[in-house]
Amino acid sequence: MKLLYTLNSPYARKVRIVALEKHIDITLEEVVLGVPDSPIFEYNPLGKVPVLILDDDVGLYDSRVIIEYLDARTPVSKLMPSEARLRIDVIRWGALADGVCDATVGIMLEQRKPEKQQSEAFIEKQLTKVKNGLTVLNNDISKKKWCVNETFSLADIALGCMLGYVGLRLTHLNWQDKYPSLAKHYTILSKRPSFKETVPVQ
Repeated sequence: MKLLYTLNSPYARKVRIVALEKHIDITLEEVVLGVPDSPIFEYNPLGKVPVLILDDDVGLYDSRVIIEYLDARTPVSKLMPSEARLRIDVIRWGALADGVCDATVGIMLEQRKPEKQQSEAFIEKQLTKVKNGLTVLNNDISKKKWCVNETFSLADIALGCMLGYVGLRLTHLNWQDKYPSLAKHYTILSKRPSFKETVPVQ
């Protein structure tokens, strides 16, 4: 199996961490988005990463689909609970974490435009989503070791990847000072080998 990814994508980082946690060998191929001949378009018509290319040359996307596939592939280090309510709880955490990532990506792309073309109203709207999401997640994790059922799961992976990405793209936010419960959880996650091996690059 081969993973098409970009180095700092939080969505691709989730997949990489899942593969490491579950001891699944995946070949990594870094791609450049936005160029016509990028191999990403051969496997994902949306031109987004990550894409997992299976041995039969079928491409799986997006990160949620890939992670479901990898978690079901082997019982080692099961990351998604089998109980329906707990499973929904994990998905809920992941949805909010991904939503914060989406808003952060929106800010980044807007700020890459020429200054006169940027919309401050759009940036502020996305930043509000980020802050609202971080506030809820900070409150939800405040009295827990892990996000769901006191067990390391996909929810923790999604949360950690989101926090790493916010720290990379929104340095002015100083989220670790403003959201201490998230900062404490991130410190724990950052000690795991899978997180150390996939740290975003400035």
